[in-house]
Amino acid sequence: MSTEPKTVAFHTMGCKLNFSETSTISRDFIQQGFKKVNYRDRADIYVINTCSVTDNADKEARKLVRQAKRQNPDSSVAVIGCYAQLKPDEIANLDGVDMVLGAEEKFNLLEHLDEMELSKDTTIFNSSVERLNDFKPSFSIGERTRSYLKVQDGCDYTCSFCTIPLARGRSRSADIKTTMKIAREIETHGVKEIVLTGVNVGDFGHKEDETFLDLISELDRLDNIERIRVSSIEPNLLNESIIEFCNSSKLFMPHYHMPLQSGSNKLLKTMKRRYDRNHYRNKVNLIKSLDPSACIGADVIVGFPGETDDDFLDTYNFIRDLDLAYLHVFSFSERDNTDAKSYQNSVPKTKRSKRSRILRNLSDKKRHLFQEQYINRTREVLFESMKSGYTIGYSDNYIQVKVPQSPELINSIHPVNLKKEEGGVVFGEL
Repeated sequence: MSTEPKTVAFHTMGCKLNFSETSTISRDFIQQGFKKVNYRDRADIYVINTCSVTDNADKEARKLVRQAKRQNPDSSVAVIGCYAQLKPDEIANLDGVDMVLGAEEKFNLLEHLDEMELSKDTTIFNSSVERLNDFKPSFSIGERTRSYLKVQDGCDYTCSFCTIPLARGRSRSADIKTTMKIAREIETHGVKEIVLTGVNVGDFGHKEDETFLDLISELDRLDNIERIRVSSIEPNLLNESIIEFCNSSKLFMPHYHMPLQSGSNKLLKTMKRRYDRNHYRNKVNLIKSLDPSACIGADVIVGFPGETDDDFLDTYNFIRDLDLAYLHVFSFSERDNTDAKSYQNSVPKTKRSKRSRILRNLSDKKRHLFQEQYINRTREVLFESMKSGYTIGYSDNYIQVKVPQSPELINSIHPVNLKKEEGGVVFGEL
């Protein structure tokens, strides 16, 4: 008489790096005989991989714990990830949480299951971030078209607003030989695109006497992958050699995401960023001079302490005049154990929200202008999903494209005539 396998459900918050790690942990569970189900379904075990970049991420984690217990009051709930590393006691005090695993222990969740199920109290496995010296390779499989490959973890920077070094430790990575072995394993799953992820990917290999350029030069030789993207790279690490290589590469797409954070040199200095606006502008200009069709996106923080109306206007005008395609806009939120929390001249939250709306509107305009350039032109599109009667994918330069529903297109690349831009999406024809 067979017994039903135990079920496990995962929910990932935050960045692509978290997605790669959740996918790796979930595969470990499946190999041990568990059945993976949707987080909205009834499960025996719920695993929440948390982010703690903003206050909203903390609130979302609390909501997810409550959701799990509504689905199955007898379930076990494990909370892992950055929030779990930074505030384990706070999470342990939430009703419904059975186990909290910090950064060093999250990949050992399977080993702790018996303790989680037998203990009546919430169990915490958390150690000092200084102990985080090992690099744990991860990659995601599940999306048919794309895999997120973790190539680096941690950060040696001390940006005044950021908790990530406190949550993930010092910068570290595998060597190129190990990373290529994982990339070749990804090839066997039939995906068309790899996205390189990490906390600070441009810092890859510095302790192995290897460089990010060395890595991408090797990855460019993969035979069964058709596209590679870099999730995000710091402007001070995106050097001329990397830009020139990507421009001539057969696999790397003309798409760069380069955090800006502010267009004010005064604020960049207070944020402890490692570049100024002129440096950033030069990188954008170099990319566009080599390939005018390249898509460039940026992260921006509004409402940083001391940001005056003139500072914000400085940022607005700087971004307006830059050849960017889109923005990811974040309102500053005070984080424990960061320098910025103690800074004077806090910006009222209502003003932060207003400035955020203004920059999001600017982002919409820039995306529209970028996409309008390619109307009545042809771009290669990798199709990945279907929704509301359309098959949806992304062009090489990261334009979201819809064509009339054709399921056979999924996980394949086709030239598409771009016909009409509407609501941030471009409608096209094969």
